[in-house]
Amino acid sequence: MSASLFDFDFEDTKARHKSLSEKIRSADVAYYSEDVPLMDDGEYDKLRRELEEIEKRYPKLVTKDSPTQSVGVSPSRGFKKVKHAVPMLSLSNVFSEEDVEGFFDKIRRFLGLDENTLIELVAEPKIDGLSCSLRYEKHRLVLAATRGDGSEGEDITANVKTISCIPQILPEDAPELLEVRGEIYMGSDAFEKLNAAQKESGKECFANPRNAAAGSVRQLDSSVTAMRELGFFGYGVGEAGYKFYDTQIELREKLEQWGIPGTSYKICSSLKEIMDNYNSLLEQRMFLGFDIDGIVYKVNDLTLQERLGFISRSPRWATAHKFPAEQAVTRINAIDIQVGRTGALTPVARLEPITVGGVVVSNATLHNEDEIVRKDIRIGDTVVIQRAGDVIPQVVRVLTEKRNGSEQIFHPLETCPECGAHAVREEGEVVRRCAGGLTCPKQAVERLKHFVSRLAFDIDGLGDKIIQSFWDDGLIKNPADIFTLEKRNKESSTSICTREGWGDLSEKNLFESINNCRKISLNRFIYALGIRQIGEATAKRLAATYGTIDSLQASMISACEQESEAYNNLLSIEDIGPVAASDLIAFFAEEHNLDVLAQLKEHLHIETYTQPNHAHSVIAGKTVVFTGTLIQMTRAEAKAKAESLGAKVAGSVSNKTDYVVAGENPGSKYQNAQKLGVPIINEEEFKKIIAK
Repeated sequence: MSASLFDFDFEDTKARHKSLSEKIRSADVAYYSEDVPLMDDGEYDKLRRELEEIEKRYPKLVTKDSPTQSVGVSPSRGFKKVKHAVPMLSLSNVFSEEDVEGFFDKIRRFLGLDENTLIELVAEPKIDGLSCSLRYEKHRLVLAATRGDGSEGEDITANVKTISCIPQILPEDAPELLEVRGEIYMGSDAFEKLNAAQKESGKECFANPRNAAAGSVRQLDSSVTAMRELGFFGYGVGEAGYKFYDTQIELREKLEQWGIPGTSYKICSSLKEIMDNYNSLLEQRMFLGFDIDGIVYKVNDLTLQERLGFISRSPRWATAHKFPAEQAVTRINAIDIQVGRTGALTPVARLEPITVGGVVVSNATLHNEDEIVRKDIRIGDTVVIQRAGDVIPQVVRVLTEKRNGSEQIFHPLETCPECGAHAVREEGEVVRRCAGGLTCPKQAVERLKHFVSRLAFDIDGLGDKIIQSFWDDGLIKNPADIFTLEKRNKESSTSICTREGWGDLSEKNLFESINNCRKISLNRFIYALGIRQIGEATAKRLAATYGTIDSLQASMISACEQESEAYNNLLSIEDIGPVAASDLIAFFAEEHNLDVLAQLKEHLHIETYTQPNHAHSVIAGKTVVFTGTLIQMTRAEAKAKAESLGAKVAGSVSNKTDYVVAGENPGSKYQNAQKLGVPIINEEEFKKIIAK
């Protein structure tokens, strides 16, 4: 393969990676925080699998803000925030027998086990509900919290205490401190009863039991929650006063002894046992009385769980085997174009409405024009769609045999449908973009939506419809206008409270919410700016590197000269390559952006970045390189352990390397370390360091 062809392939893949990441993040916010899913489980899983395959092929594309490295989304402001003592992680997914076999193989490779070694797994139904942590202190339930983004969730204690099956007090033989992890759900009968009541009272019905359960738990009035029939299944533990189990089965048995409801489970030691159980549960799922969307497999032995540890968003010792998506046949009536905040033009299929699994669906994202060509999708086509429990389906395939000659080929737009600017597809990109920039009203509105979104300023009361309405009426045209809105409102003859659907209280709550956001961390502020290529994790790295917004701004202006020290320093930051650097520099070179930044600084307190405290770990913040064969653990296990203690594991040796861990038959990294005078330690010394 020629170098130019390889480079094109990488750039094309990088653009697809970015597009997938944006779609998945938007879906996560809608699903976890707003209980209004943007796509069905099948489409979501497909996008995530494609992203995982890209990152497997190109590890350099993996960033800390990639959806594969994060869990859920930030908690909403409707409830008090709660920091989890032990993170609540998500699960990786498998979809086929081959995937399950691969899960077994990965465990064996990581632990250095023979391929014939039996690994005992516990198979549990995967409840389609709302993840929840119950914290008991001195045997009493003192706190209940949602998963949120995995590190921080919402305090839903008052609502959870109305769920009758959750014990308020644990027996004396339980640890005085115990966090029970599980799932809040709504049974099928209760769901039908609730939707019948909603319909009778003229209210909107819930899309599915999962949304009904989440909506019930997120009520600000706990008496509303008490009227809903909710259940809870416990399956795990976060923080605990002492270790009280050695296997997953023993954990489940103890929880049930203490009154925590649990699902059925089965021990499996072979691929055949797993698939037999999978097929059996797939047949029974309609008769369980509650929704499940797959089966969770967990390594039974706690010692092996501890050795396997975690990746950033999920444990290595567990995975979810998802059930296949439901399918139906419908017609594509039209293909419309949606404009995103970065100018990306995304084609969306408008479907002949059809009911799939009890939900009416009428839209499907087509991703990009290449996807349309690859599947040969035409307006008027009869297509197979699939969904697994939510709203927007995936177009699986076109039924070409149904064509009658009236179908129309979709032609990419040459101009933006919103502003008329040129629609440009740059070389190496899979998406076409509006070149209008800030002159495009749709891009401006989408950037405002991003600015107030949950991972950015997280301003309650400024939802998508409000932003659009305020934009249309000239109340908010750029981010700085948000923070002058209250002053302008007082001076105006027509207050916001007089608008349709508004009142004195809603106006007061909006301004209170805005004022609560006048203080913001540097990394969230950088992310809120909506700069292309700059996700949550990259924003944190920039904040950690430059410390203040003024320092970042000055450095980016200096970095305009590509031979400058400022430019080289920018490229030395992990995951900042020439493309991301170019987008950053371009943002700070635009006069309009600098004007808005200056206005924002007048109204905000942007905090100086403070480095996290890693005092507990000897190797926290250190750069470690591994070479040679390790005997007592695999290299993968050693790397994972080092990263879990705050170290950065690098693939090459430089004068910035703190340690080189050398196993048997070390390679060139060993010689490079000797030349540079980098400390070299053996496996035993490494184990002593990480044990401190």
